[in-house]
Amino acid sequence: MDLPVDLDRASREELIEFIGHLFSHNQALEARIAELEGQQKAPTEGGKERKPPSWVKANRPARPKQERKKRAHGFARRREEPTHRVEHARASCPDCGIPLPGGKVRGRRQIISIPQVRVTEHVVLERTCPKCRQRWSPEPDWSALAVGRQRVGISVQQEVCVLREECRLPYGVIQRYLKWRYGLGLSVGELAALVRGAAGRGQEEYNRLQREIRSSPVVYGDETGWREDGRNGYLWSFSTPEVRYFLRRGSRGSKVVEEVLGDEFEGVLVSDFYGAYNVHQGLHQRCWTHLLRDIHQLKEKYPGHQGLAQWAQQVREVYDQAQAYPGPGPGLPETVQHTRRVKQQQQFQEQLLDICKPHSGSDAPMNVLCQRVERFLPELFTFVAEPRAKADNNAAERSLRPAVVSRKISGGTRSPEGSKTKSVLASLFGTWRLRGLNPYHALNSILSQPQLAPV
Repeated sequence: MDLPVDLDRASREELIEFIGHLFSHNQALEARIAELEGQQKAPTEGGKERKPPSWVKANRPARPKQERKKRAHGFARRREEPTHRVEHARASCPDCGIPLPGGKVRGRRQIISIPQVRVTEHVVLERTCPKCRQRWSPEPDWSALAVGRQRVGISVQQEVCVLREECRLPYGVIQRYLKWRYGLGLSVGELAALVRGAAGRGQEEYNRLQREIRSSPVVYGDETGWREDGRNGYLWSFSTPEVRYFLRRGSRGSKVVEEVLGDEFEGVLVSDFYGAYNVHQGLHQRCWTHLLRDIHQLKEKYPGHQGLAQWAQQVREVYDQAQAYPGPGPGLPETVQHTRRVKQQQQFQEQLLDICKPHSGSDAPMNVLCQRVERFLPELFTFVAEPRAKADNNAAERSLRPAVVSRKISGGTRSPEGSKTKSVLASLFGTWRLRGLNPYHALNSILSQPQLAPV
């Protein structure tokens, strides 16, 4: 490389040194690139698996291959009960033209199809009696066909609500689907009005679900973020084995728990360790899944700490013993069974306290978790004394999953009315799903109620 001749000797030497530094740095970068490309292209070396770089997500452990069990019978689709019957036969002989009567069945084939949109114009006629000259016209009951005075029928409204809430489709996608599939043109505003009207009709059922929550012996509570018109808030979930109840509020405070459960709730409230649930003055069960998850994360943070590993194992053993507790046995009076269960609950509490108390207030990594155990100790083994309660809050978290997926798609709601609509429909559809009900049939029973005021 030729350097400019007008440089002095010191500048030339400084420039040559800088070029050498760049050359060395370039070689180091090329070596690093080659190393990363080699890791990506050749994950194994010498029969041993190489550790991937930190920015690569680790592979899930391979599942053991299991032989598929042979089916006891074929897996062909069973024939449906036919709703229509069409007979195919020749009317006459192709050779001599004589009509062909009767016939025997030679073959069958079922074809399943979906009906198209049908626009029915209902005409109300007024007729005059030829004798008394009195005019008469009927007063049809439209409640089984459409809600109020709206033109869109209940069947279309059901379809829109199921696509919106159960399938979690945006209004634009629903609009295009109805246009492509059925040739039905509805505006986005009309689609939103249909969904909002269905939620209005379901308000009474929504209130009844809240009453069922308050009278339930066990309720599982949880919350997740939910934005409304670009502002942060929370979607609260309260669940039982047969009910899902949601509501959106801007607060994450204890007032929401009081609003939903009220003073009449006397059951067990299962939740995580969030302080808003402390407002309930009755029985609590804190989620062991959250506690064990925090213990696992602490072990990952301090992998070489022997005392932590031993402590975690002891805590897990007490939990496993409590989960395996079979109860006092059948045949005993309920009061005796409850007394023995409470006694066993206290024994598990004492065992866990003996494990955690030596580390509480110390410099050990498990100090904070031990303090949490001491604080919530009476609420960790309630499931032993009250067997209807679970040791974890998985039921509430599972109930929130459809709403979380919906939030990822829509980003939330745009108005308080939209949040209310979401809360009502999420509660209704979630409860129907939990009970194994057909959402079309359940929604039809709500929309076709004649006693409700038109929307």
